[in-house]
Amino acid sequence: MHSNSIKKLLEEGKDKLLHEVTVSGWVRSFRSNRFIALNDGSTIKNIQVVVDYENFDQEVLKKITTAASLQVTGEVVKSQGTGQEIEIAARTIEILGEANPDEVQETILQPKQHTLEKLREQAHLRFRTNTFGAIMRIRNALMFAIHRYFNENGFVYINTPIITGSDAEGAGEMFTVTNFDLDELPKNENGKVDYTQDFFGKSTNLTVSGQLEGEVAAMGLGKIYTFGPTFRAENSNTARHLAEFWMIEPEMAFYNLDMNMNLAEDLLKYVIRYAMKHCADDLQFLSERFDKEQSQKPQNERSELKLMERLDYVLNNKFVRLSYTEAIEILQNSNHNKKKKFAYPVEGWGTDLQSEHERYLVEKHFKSPVILFDYPAEIKAFYMRLNEDGKTVRAMDILFPGIGEIVGGSQREERLEVLDQKIEQFGIDKEELWWYRDTRRFGTVPHSGFGLGLERLVLFVTGMGNIRDVIPFPRTPKNAEF
Repeated sequence: MHSNSIKKLLEEGKDKLLHEVTVSGWVRSFRSNRFIALNDGSTIKNIQVVVDYENFDQEVLKKITTAASLQVTGEVVKSQGTGQEIEIAARTIEILGEANPDEVQETILQPKQHTLEKLREQAHLRFRTNTFGAIMRIRNALMFAIHRYFNENGFVYINTPIITGSDAEGAGEMFTVTNFDLDELPKNENGKVDYTQDFFGKSTNLTVSGQLEGEVAAMGLGKIYTFGPTFRAENSNTARHLAEFWMIEPEMAFYNLDMNMNLAEDLLKYVIRYAMKHCADDLQFLSERFDKEQSQKPQNERSELKLMERLDYVLNNKFVRLSYTEAIEILQNSNHNKKKKFAYPVEGWGTDLQSEHERYLVEKHFKSPVILFDYPAEIKAFYMRLNEDGKTVRAMDILFPGIGEIVGGSQREERLEVLDQKIEQFGIDKEELWWYRDTRRFGTVPHSGFGLGLERLVLFVTGMGNIRDVIPFPRTPKNAEF
């Protein structure tokens, strides 16, 4: 059953005139028993199929309803209407799958605008909607561009474990992995769960990051990246959190923090540029949606930039780089802070910056993407390299308009004695990380890396407001449907 891609057919346009083609897809609408709008998911655009009513079995035509699937063979002709260059004059129509009109009315497949909440309730069907189809094609383009970027720049793709015995972030918000019968948990002499009897002989979890294993690989391969699912058992129902999400994590031997920042900036510009080039129709649709959504918000909550302007804003500006200390001074002295407009006032050095502070720096003060570096050691992870001042670490965060932090990274602590001190300060079992510490014992080198959350990136590029709308099947507290 060979069919032409509707996307390719529309792109070829007049070159296909008078050619016989076969297309397959789902009916978006059937007007006047004559005009079928068919879509196969390859593009946001539909191909119009024109039916000569008198030459078709009327019983067959009655079965052509919204959401039904068809295979159509016909001749490509110049469109007589507006909005499309070509259309297909149908010669044969085969109904592959019928759709009951009454049942369609109860779903998001009915041809009208639905709320995003409604789409989430029917996640198994939302791939057929314009909004979600556009988001998924853009997500796909970004994923491909990420792999292409690293491949072109000499990185080795590494698959790090999903099941791990370490907590890379030290946050403790991890999902436990076990094959125990939870109704019959074995206990040790202290009355605690005896994990020595579990499948792996120890307590294990779903990973929050592939970074530590990535560092190990970089110590032999030079430049590597991981790209896989990560998990966080954080009981949060905000528009910015998921329990399951995808992370891109490069690790590079012989890289200092400046080189790390250069790489991250270059990667972000590359993948955004790729999406803009290859997903123009989808971005145009989402841009119009974004503008409409913004117009319905109160004036003080509207974005100062349209979606395409926001993307150009990132591509056409060199990211401003400033230390955490400088950022705190700017925020403390801002009218926004003095007039108590921040929900979390900036009281002084050591403040853990919130999204509102990050966005103020990007959108109000610098009007450019920002890279903050040299954060207080006490608010960052144990593996970040300690600066000579003994108070700050070689950390960096990249901040974008409308979203705040999109990348977090650091130069890693390569000095074993300093790393051991940090491990002790954080209350981490040194023996559990013997393999990680070994990389500092056998030819340690300066090295760096960062994490880029795929969903955060898709959120920024598509202009969507809720992270649950940029992943196929969101996993959140009390929700593991589909």
